[in-house]
Order: sequence, then structure tokens, then C-alpha cells
Amino acid sequence: MLNRFIRGIAGTFILISLLLAVYVNLNWLWFTAFVGVNLLQSSMTRWCLMEDILKKFGVKEEKQIKESRSKV
Repeated sequence: MLNRFIRGIAGTFILISLLLAVYVNLNWLWFTAFVGVNLLQSSMTRWCLMEDILKKFGVKEEKQIKESRSKV
């Protein structure tokens, strides 16, 4: 669940920033680059700020969901 949210948010950010770059100002491409750099950084360091934020909002990982279902 957590990975789905992260991928969905990253994809949404990229698409929105591309639309803003086309219709508002090309400088929005810097936001697209920022998202890409963060994705690359998280793949190398295994740390993602968005993951920490989503966990604080109560979004669970797949294995946590499966464990809670098996306990019932």
C-alpha cells in the first residue's frame, strides 16, 4: 500500500509539473527534475521523505496489512 501511494504521488507530481511547464512557465521543469532526483536518491539510500510522511499519516506497508489480517 505504501509503495503504491509513493509511486502514485511521484507520478502525479511529474505530470502536474509537466502540464505547468507547458501552460504556465518552463521553470516548472525544475520541479520535475527535483522529483526525479529524489526518486534516484531514494533508490540508492533506501530512505524516502514521502515514506516517512505517509507513515505519520497512518499508511501501512503491505506486510503490516497482511500481518494484521492473519492475526484476526
